[in-house]
Amino acid sequence: MRLRITVPALVLLMLTGHPAKAIQSQPSGLCGVTLSNAADHSFGTPLLSTWLWPDGTIVFKPGGPGFVTGDGALGMKFPWMRGVRGTVKITGRRLDGAAGPIRLEANDNYGEIGFQPSYVIFPKPGCWEVSAQVGERADSRITFVTKVV
Repeated sequence: MRLRITVPALVLLMLTGHPAKAIQSQPSGLCGVTLSNAADHSFGTPLLSTWLWPDGTIVFKPGGPGFVTGDGALGMKFPWMRGVRGTVKITGRRLDGAAGPIRLEANDNYGEIGFQPSYVIFPKPGCWEVSAQVGERADSRITFVTKVV
């Protein structure tokens, strides 16, 4: 059963001020993934939050969500809720092997604050640590670990 959530519902959930609990990890193979708030899958702070996949694992399969780029990288939608003005920027590294840099493609037509949809593009499957920040404020940085299969 796949959870379907609409953008307005996601925005409402993210605005309710329920930031993710402290980073929690669970073994997922060799990848200690970050778990989101179980109630609404949100993760972050009032300054920056996103939605994490159930069980911390992003699954790519035929007919499922996501896409494969021309160079074989894997792209998945990630919504961001910005509580401060600025553009979301990300960095990431693969924890279980070598890989190129993670990328973010974001639509800037949503203004400087509030909801911003994006695609996070992973060069290859594996265990990934992702750090995101909005604007220049150091306290608007969040970091999570996700498994990409």
